[in-house]
Amino acid sequence: MAVPKIVLYYAFAPVADPRAVVLWQRTLCESLNLKGRIIVSKHGINGTVGGEMANVKKYVRATKEYPGFGKADFKWSEGTGDDFPRLSVKVRKELVAFTSPDEITVDESGVTNGGVHLKPAEVNKLVDERGDDVVFFDGRNAFEARVGKFKGAVVPDVRTSHDFISEIESGKYDHLKDKAIVTYCTGGVRCEILSAAMKNRGFGEVYQIEGGIVRYGEAFRDKGLWEGSLYVFDKRQVTKFAPTAADIGECDVCGGTTSQVLNCNNLTCRHRVVICESCSPNPANLDCDGSHAPFKRYEDVG
Repeated sequence: MAVPKIVLYYAFAPVADPRAVVLWQRTLCESLNLKGRIIVSKHGINGTVGGEMANVKKYVRATKEYPGFGKADFKWSEGTGDDFPRLSVKVRKELVAFTSPDEITVDESGVTNGGVHLKPAEVNKLVDERGDDVVFFDGRNAFEARVGKFKGAVVPDVRTSHDFISEIESGKYDHLKDKAIVTYCTGGVRCEILSAAMKNRGFGEVYQIEGGIVRYGEAFRDKGLWEGSLYVFDKRQVTKFAPTAADIGECDVCGGTTSQVLNCNNLTCRHRVVICESCSPNPANLDCDGSHAPFKRYEDVG
């Protein structure tokens, strides 16, 4: 029986011909019957794909053969076999849409001007040693933090990654410029850019979690500094690192605790509704109320 799997990954490395890499990646995925979303830019590759485990393994081996992509950290998770609606492989100016493609500098070793990478155990050690001098800074869309985040984290008021530059330039976080900032996101790719952007704007000591929330959660499950569930950009919507992980989300309808996130019924809206299992069966509770801004479902990966 085929076992479905999903991999989330990224690699920063110079890409001389992004369109050629897109053609190769699309052909590779189609030949292996994989679906998901892959973005290629002059800075590298960022993707999440799913399919039968044997085919995903072939995909990983082939992708690692490209110069600079061999160092990519492929994060595996269980799939259902129907986790993505289609295959999308595109060229973009940025691997993550911060609208600031010149924030980072890249060579075959990766981003050269970003934050210091910390392994999960090193994150805990930093907090143990420096306490309140350490600030967790969420590098995701704000709604993702509603169901899971690091304890005491700063959650910027951003709807998509487009908003981060104006948010950190707003002055709201200037009082943190002398703190030890630990940026975090799903798999790490958003923080590669966010940490560089923060350093470029005067934040003196900036870190990022190597492998993102995924690797931290795998290491400590629900016994570390992470609380709640992890929002993911596929049909699962959320995943937990342990069955005992707390539900920290608040249902938009009744206010009860939940980790469930569903899409608004308006397919052109794509607003995410945090809603409990008791309230979600009522279709009216997922109706668009007219206040939701247009939002692309697969805008960010990792």
